[in-house]
Amino acid sequence: MADGLDLLVVGASGAVGQAVLEQALDGCGIRRITAPTRRPLSRHATRLNNPVLDLTTLTGNEDFWACDAVICTLGTTIRAAGSQAAFARIDRDLPIRIGRFARAAGATRYALNSSLGASAKGNFYLRTKAEAEQGIIDLGFVSTTLVRPSLIDAEREQLRPAEHMGVLLARALKPVIPKKYRVVTPRQIAHALLLGVLTGEAGVHVVESDAL
Repeated sequence: MADGLDLLVVGASGAVGQAVLEQALDGCGIRRITAPTRRPLSRHATRLNNPVLDLTTLTGNEDFWACDAVICTLGTTIRAAGSQAAFARIDRDLPIRIGRFARAAGATRYALNSSLGASAKGNFYLRTKAEAEQGIIDLGFVSTTLVRPSLIDAEREQLRPAEHMGVLLARALKPVIPKKYRVVTPRQIAHALLLGVLTGEAGVHVVESDAL
C-alpha cells in the first residue's frame, strides 16, 4: 500500500465524519476516499467519491465496497431515531452490516466511533454500543480500532438538547472533571480513527476518551 489506503468513510455528513474527511483529504497516507451519504457533500476533491444513496438500503452489491479500510462514524439518539429499535438499527446493525460487506470485498482495517462506557452491563444505549463493537470484532478484521469518546463538543444540524446541556455543563466544570469525562472535539476523535486505520496494527485496540 505504498501509494496509500483506499478508505471508506460512513457517516461523513456528521460532525465527526466531516472532521475525518477534512483530515484524510488534507493529510497523507490516504489514496482515495469513498463517502456514501444521503445528501451530496459540500466538499469536493479529486480523491473523494461521494455516492448519494440511502444507507439503510445497502445490499452489498454496490460498486464501492473494495477498499483497504473503513471508518464508521454513524450515530444518532433514541429520541431522533424515534424508538430503541430504530436507534439500534442505525448505531449497531448498520455499522456491522457495512463491516460485513467491506470485509467480504477485502478490507482489513475498521475504525468505529463508539461511546464512553460502552458495556454489555450498561443501559440500553451503552449495551447497543457494546453490541456494535462486538459485532465488528467478530467480523475478523486484521486491525480493529474502537474509539470511545465522552460528550462531543460540536455544532450539529439537528439539535440534541440533552447533549447540548451536558456539553455546556462540562465546559463550565472542566477544571474539576476527570479527564475521562471531559468534552472532546470531532477533530480529536477523527485523529484517533484515522490513526487507527493508517497504523493498521493487528488486533483490537480501544481508545478511551482520556487518550484523545
